[in-house]
Amino acid sequence: MSTYVYGITARSHPALPEGMTGVGEPPRTVRVLTAGELAAVVSDAPEDLRPKRRDLLAHQNVLAEASGGGCVLPMRFGSVADGDDAVTQVLTERAEHYLERLRELDGKVEYNVKATHVEEAVLHLVMAENADVRGLAEANRRAGGGSYDDKIRLGEMVAAAVKAREAEDAQTVQGLLAPVASAVSVGPESTGWLLNVSFLVPRDSAEDFLATAEQVRKSHAHLDLRVNGPLPPYSFVEPGPAQPAGSTAGADAGAQ
Repeated sequence: MSTYVYGITARSHPALPEGMTGVGEPPRTVRVLTAGELAAVVSDAPEDLRPKRRDLLAHQNVLAEASGGGCVLPMRFGSVADGDDAVTQVLTERAEHYLERLRELDGKVEYNVKATHVEEAVLHLVMAENADVRGLAEANRRAGGGSYDDKIRLGEMVAAAVKAREAEDAQTVQGLLAPVASAVSVGPESTGWLLNVSFLVPRDSAEDFLATAEQVRKSHAHLDLRVNGPLPPYSFVEPGPAQPAGSTAGADAGAQ
């Protein structure tokens, strides 16, 4: 029987509520495996697990309940090991690493920040900042729209300027938020986002982080800035005793 892993915590972590269930249909009973000073929150793994909403929420709910009693290293949705022995073996082999991460992440949460351009606003900004683009646009306007080649050239210039602005804005936003965070993890690039970065933030300074994000939003009106959190620190835990099964959608278990 394969074992589904929700997270790793200290053996001294308070007991979970009796009868708590997790993923699967019917929901599998959540239990705890121990090895040395560590414990893993697990259940039997359902067959053909897919990132359905019910199971995604069940995964999050187990982590939320467990996190209420202390620090938990969250595993991504879909983390499945070959069995209980495989889980305890990895806990034993990597005990020093997991104990260090538990100490480092204690009292901290993750905020994921994504940003994209507000199209009309960034086009106005590009025109205002780039004399060459502005000059060609004006020349085309005076020429009744310009030739086909001039229109193509203007479009290419605008696209290049917007692309450069994306890189600049991503660096700026990350630079403004990083000082109010304990650590930064840059997420994978994806279509539509110029920034996808997670920040590790102490719980007791979360308000400072959110206030800084709001200041960035107000001072950069050409950006659509989205802050999601607090989340379990998914982006600051290395892969654990299980491999994601089925789909990489588990990376979004925190609703990022």
